[in-house]
Amino acid sequence: MGKLIAENIREDFPILQTKVYGKDLVYLDNAATTQKPKAVLAAVADYYKTCNSNVHRGVHLLSQQATAAYEEARHKVSQFINAAFSHEVIFTKGTTDGINLVASSFGKKFLQKGDSILISAMEHHSNIVPWQMICEEQGATLKVIPMDENGVLRLDTLPELLEGSVKLVSVTYVSNSLGTINPIREIIKQAHAKDIPVMIDAAQAIQHLPVDVQELDVDFLAFSGHKIYGPTGIGVLYGKEKWLNMIPPYQGGGDMIKTVTFEKTIYNDLPYKFEAGTPDISGAIGLGAAVDYVNAIGLDAIQKKEDELLNYALQQLAGLTNLKFIGKSAQRASVISFLIDGVHPYDLGELLDKQGIAIRTGHHCTEPIMDFFGIPGTCRASFAFYNTHAEVDLLVAGIKRAAAVLL
Repeated sequence: MGKLIAENIREDFPILQTKVYGKDLVYLDNAATTQKPKAVLAAVADYYKTCNSNVHRGVHLLSQQATAAYEEARHKVSQFINAAFSHEVIFTKGTTDGINLVASSFGKKFLQKGDSILISAMEHHSNIVPWQMICEEQGATLKVIPMDENGVLRLDTLPELLEGSVKLVSVTYVSNSLGTINPIREIIKQAHAKDIPVMIDAAQAIQHLPVDVQELDVDFLAFSGHKIYGPTGIGVLYGKEKWLNMIPPYQGGGDMIKTVTFEKTIYNDLPYKFEAGTPDISGAIGLGAAVDYVNAIGLDAIQKKEDELLNYALQQLAGLTNLKFIGKSAQRASVISFLIDGVHPYDLGELLDKQGIAIRTGHHCTEPIMDFFGIPGTCRASFAFYNTHAEVDLLVAGIKRAAAVLL
């Protein structure tokens, strides 16, 4: 029998004790951001209280301590995703920043007029817009893997799409608005068979599924710290050493240089080549603490608990006769998007909020998905391991109350 989530696990998250309009908070917006355990809050506070200093630039004790803590966080992340080397882990502002880095640096180096980038129909705007921008700049085009009415990618189209003009494939591991878990191993396999590198947006996967970059054989992978119980403003870009050495720096400034003269700059080694300026030191340390926290619980236990919550929620919500699910993939993470006939998502979201229930409403930065289904947006409930069956019951009851008012 695998590890079980402790019954008192919610006590690790102070914000879960919050009252909203006099009601106990029911936080079901985990796909937008996860809440932070005491261990992460303490790690960030301890940094500022005990060794606040800039990294890599000082011989004094505080700088050495800060540098050691910052680099230890990199090592923790490297082990967590099983990178071959710690220097393949670049600290960024988040998933969006990581994708923009690759789009800009890879695109300027390898993308030419007539080339193309291949993405999927279910991408977040952060994995669409940067590629559109670099394609426009370089005279390239953007191609899209289509999906079906269940929110599942049509892999039968992939062989034809992976024709000679494609220079890189960039796809999401898990859809933030549909919950679909994409078959990225097959996508990587087919792309690599044609010597095409692959980038994975793991923002919605890193907190739910084991991610082993060597087993996946992925070339680039990005995720955000705040999705995995860490601070906001910190993220990770993993890149294979060979690719990171080949592409140019994304930004210029301190820490990404070896020497600077007015005539020429020699860039620093990995990973510092891509970390210009003072980094989010406390954020990295907080992310390291979040990785420790997740490791202590175990991703296997987290995945089991979240799958159980997801299946229970799907079952309970299916009992509402006027509810329609958007996205019906058999392989999915803990996200449910739905609509209530005759009710605008924003109205439902506001009435649920008055009952202390936090969900997300709107297009979830995936407007092409909403256009595909012919809808303005959805209501989205997303779960973490600290959620409970009782909270799912409150959601169902809250939807019933709101619908009674709005219909």
